[in-house]
Amino acid sequence: MKLRAPAVPLITVDPYFSVWSPDENLNYKATMHWTGKTNPILGIVDVDGKKYSFLGYDRDIHKMKQVSLDITAMSTKAVFSSSEIELTATFTSPLLMDDFHVMTRPVSYMEITYKSLDGKAHNVNVTVRCREELCLDKGGQSPVNVEAVEACCCVKGIRMGNSEQNPLNRDGDDLRIDWGYFYLCAKGEGIETNTFEKGKRTYIEITAPLCENDSRLVLFAYDDMESSIIYFHKTLKSYWNKDGMTIKEAICEAAKDYADVKSKADAFGEKLYADALASGGEQYAEIVTLAYRQVIAAHKLVLDEDGQVLFISKECFSNGCAATVDVSYPSIPMFLLYCPELVKGMMRPIYKYAQSKDWVEDYKYDFAPHDVGRYPILNGQVYGLKNGEMLYEKQMPVEECGNMLVMEANVALATGSADFAADHIDILKGWCEYLLKYGADPADQLCTDDFAGHLEHNINLSLKAIVGIRGMAILMDMLGDKAEAKRYTEEAVKMAEIWNATAKNPDGTTNLAFDRPYTYSMKYNMVWDKVWGTGIFTQKFMDGEIKDNFNRFNEYGMPLDNRTDYSKSDWLVWTASMASDKATFEAYVAPLWKAYNEMSTRTPMTDWYDTVSGNEVGFQNRTVQGGLYMKMLMDAWKK
Repeated sequence: MKLRAPAVPLITVDPYFSVWSPDENLNYKATMHWTGKTNPILGIVDVDGKKYSFLGYDRDIHKMKQVSLDITAMSTKAVFSSSEIELTATFTSPLLMDDFHVMTRPVSYMEITYKSLDGKAHNVNVTVRCREELCLDKGGQSPVNVEAVEACCCVKGIRMGNSEQNPLNRDGDDLRIDWGYFYLCAKGEGIETNTFEKGKRTYIEITAPLCENDSRLVLFAYDDMESSIIYFHKTLKSYWNKDGMTIKEAICEAAKDYADVKSKADAFGEKLYADALASGGEQYAEIVTLAYRQVIAAHKLVLDEDGQVLFISKECFSNGCAATVDVSYPSIPMFLLYCPELVKGMMRPIYKYAQSKDWVEDYKYDFAPHDVGRYPILNGQVYGLKNGEMLYEKQMPVEECGNMLVMEANVALATGSADFAADHIDILKGWCEYLLKYGADPADQLCTDDFAGHLEHNINLSLKAIVGIRGMAILMDMLGDKAEAKRYTEEAVKMAEIWNATAKNPDGTTNLAFDRPYTYSMKYNMVWDKVWGTGIFTQKFMDGEIKDNFNRFNEYGMPLDNRTDYSKSDWLVWTASMASDKATFEAYVAPLWKAYNEMSTRTPMTDWYDTVSGNEVGFQNRTVQGGLYMKMLMDAWKK
């Protein structure tokens, strides 16, 4: 990968079990949680008594020289050298969407190998050292307990956990897990464990010998003690232990499975890259590759009481909301490509809450909710909730109704069945009627870009209504109700005709809002018309929009709209995907690649960045980067 990742993924399991390097040289800085808080793992190799670091930072240890770094969809491979040896460390989080057990099993790998560079035999040992922050919200929060572990005959190690176990004790955004146990293990013979205190912090470590041209497998695991999510006042556990598997059994299974799992992860990564390369070029392929682990690991997959999949997103560094509709909406292209069942898992919490007494009777809302809680506690919407009152001015009625209809239509198209929609058809019809009533020229409402504030007569929000209604027509057609499908299609076309008559300037360019001439914005919601081939808007019009957009570019790409210089990565790629040729798409996306390659903010991929400086404005590690797969989805569905 030529792209210099703003942060390098190492362990990516879920919003809590997350370790990254804030530098492309893995031994230049301490490893961190996606929030940027220190989450220290130190890797040390001892060569004939001389110590070198290859992971994390310790000022008192010489650093090996990193000679290469390669990032694929599920692995990060770094090669280091000293005067004596070359060492390779490969980190893999096997997020295989066709195997929910493996995808959710909270075990991540580091495989270590070395070869001699000077032709001599060497005595080589590796030590992996972890600090207490891996099982606490903050270092020093409370004492930790440490215990040696033997998972099975071939795996041993050590675990640590908070001495004050209080599972699911609070919700929030800039938080890390402070219950359960972190496990550090290795496979094979000669493993030694150790723990010590330094600077009022507890450390655990394992040490094991390395043999030349043979590998040593290190396993990092986390057990949340079957306390993953609170869902309408009930505690749910993750998918991997639904049948009672223990963490020790999971670690042992993961150790035995490694070769097979790694092979599958590599094969998937190679195909993903090849498909992305064919669809959007080298820079696009690198961007979507880097996004893959981040997108999945900002979710938690659990089962509800009926055994149905719930795929709970966290709004990382935007407010911590869980199962947010307008965060799920931009993420779906990746999941429509690889696992539509996970899109259903995003929608189920919204359907449940939208039919609850709180939403229907207490708030008396007839539109779709925004969220179902704040991670990891999902007891009802928190966005707009103040002193027990749900503020109407903080709702996103057109936005979320349109999002749910578009998501449902895409699930039906991806699976070839509208049965999931049929289970919720009455509520979908209600949301569609809301769009018919208010969508042509939305009032003073928030849209998903709520950081920009309220905006009356929002042209993009009207587009959301148009594609939402057209999505409802798709559903009704698939359900065999041709009359209703025809009615919704005609209504969408009629609304689009009004849009075309009122959104444009005399030169044919379109505005930010119906009452703001000679303004501009990316018309990202229009992309579904092209994906579906529904022909509400012409390719000529889309090409004209993109041509005008190029006149607005700053060094790092197209601003979201004329109000300021910031942009959104997902919307940028959606807009680019409407181009009629690959070369134009590549030109539109190239400044986004440049931003990630050069930004000084070293965090997991932000989706909200400045097109002048190239730096993060806010948000990081969010699931919306699944939207970067829009061009791949569009091309796959054309075949």
